[in-house]
Amino acid sequence: MSGEQTVKVMVVDDHPMWRDAVARDLAAAGYDVVATAGDGPQAVRRAQAALPDVLVLDLNLPGLPGAAVCKQLVADRPELRVLVLSASGEHADVLEAVKSGATGYLLKSAGAEELLDAVRRTAVGDPVFTPGLAGLVLGEYRRLAADPAPAAPDEPGAPRLTDRETEVLRLVAKGLSYKQIAERLVISHRTVQNHVQNTLGKLQLHNRVELVRYAIERGLDDA
Repeated sequence: MSGEQTVKVMVVDDHPMWRDAVARDLAAAGYDVVATAGDGPQAVRRAQAALPDVLVLDLNLPGLPGAAVCKQLVADRPELRVLVLSASGEHADVLEAVKSGATGYLLKSAGAEELLDAVRRTAVGDPVFTPGLAGLVLGEYRRLAADPAPAAPDEPGAPRLTDRETEVLRLVAKGLSYKQIAERLVISHRTVQNHVQNTLGKLQLHNRVELVRYAIERGLDDA
């Protein structure tokens, strides 16, 4: 993990052979696989106990759907990153996962190297989507932004962002990854992460989905 603290990963899938294979690949790549689970309720219990950094999650789970598992765990731990690994490429499934707090969505047809790269990027907060799905998600952000905002952007007492935080937020709203933002602004990847975390805290938001919606509601994606 490039000398940094080992990323803790949990794998949830109801197919034992698939689940074990993914866990083995992650462990071989240097990740700390802290737990696995085969159904929804078990996934919630074990994730609450193991506290993974990244949850690799199937959607079609017995007992409790994967989207519900994601929503519950992210509500409890907003810092949790969830990478959905599903056989379904249906738009409704993708959008439900993102609305539930998933950081990314990868199809099971992805190769091992693509999965490892997706977990690495998910761990640092980058949105990861199977090609063709990213545009769909950004379009949904824009549709959601048509709903009334909970508060006016210039409401007295509204949190004030620094110029740099606003600049980073604008690029997040345009769909750029943290790496792309870092390259655009000539700053480090970690600095981008820090700006995003500070912005989330100031705006009392929980994840990138809410952050992008906030930015688009205020027209920052068109700026």
